[in-house]
Amino acid sequence: MPSPALPWTLEIPCWILDIFKDIWLLDQSIPRMKILMVCLGNICRSPLAEGIMKQKIREAAFDWEVDSAGTGHWHAGQQPDRRSIVTAGQHGIDLTDQRARQFQATVFDRFDKIFVLDTQILRDVLRLAQTDQHRAKVELILDHTDPGKNRNVPDPYYDDTGFEEVFQMLDHACEAFVSKERQYNP
Repeated sequence: MPSPALPWTLEIPCWILDIFKDIWLLDQSIPRMKILMVCLGNICRSPLAEGIMKQKIREAAFDWEVDSAGTGHWHAGQQPDRRSIVTAGQHGIDLTDQRARQFQATVFDRFDKIFVLDTQILRDVLRLAQTDQHRAKVELILDHTDPGKNRNVPDPYYDDTGFEEVFQMLDHACEAFVSKERQYNP
């Protein structure tokens, strides 16, 4: 005996189903990663790195979290340096919602990767690491473009002309990292 007909049928448009499928596939394919960018004052380099990495992961459709901090406390609560904001803006990246904050040892448990922008910051951050697991999370960001060379991203704070160079260095490093992750998590 055939089942009785329902008085209505539920039809879901294909585009809605595609959205749910894409969300489910994204959630299944790339593990959620939390990344922290760290420089000295959290107003020049690390805000640029945060903004660039956010753009790269958005383009790659990764569901990652990116934040930044500085080892110093001087600029806590301030927006990024206006020169970083302008430089990022010239590349379609908005940094105006960022606020500087000081790096705290408690973030080791919150983030999967901690990218530092120079060797002094590397030493400062590693000094706060309490376990080998914490230390393993910390890397120089330029090791993704020049492995093992311990290259620093120069601090452009005292040089108005250095912001574009810093942007380009960070852009290449972030792209290299995201490309590598894309290869390992197709």
